[in-house]
Amino acid sequence: MKERIQHAIRRAQFAAAGAAIGGGLGGLVGKNAASTGAGFGALIGATVAEKVGPADELKKRFKRDDAEAAE
Repeated sequence: MKERIQHAIRRAQFAAAGAAIGGGLGGLVGKNAASTGAGFGALIGATVAEKVGPADELKKRFKRDDAEAAE
């Protein structure tokens, strides 16, 4: 359960960052572009979070295996 909560938090953080960046870039053009950019940015951020999460888990596994092999 803890992992699911951490995964949801990570996805929300990436989505918020993506929305902020997309909204900022879209704001350079206009109000409508800002809201559209924020929406796309949030979608991209959440997608990136889905791809980054498994990579973090793989890094932990490799570090654990290296530590066990050194002993």
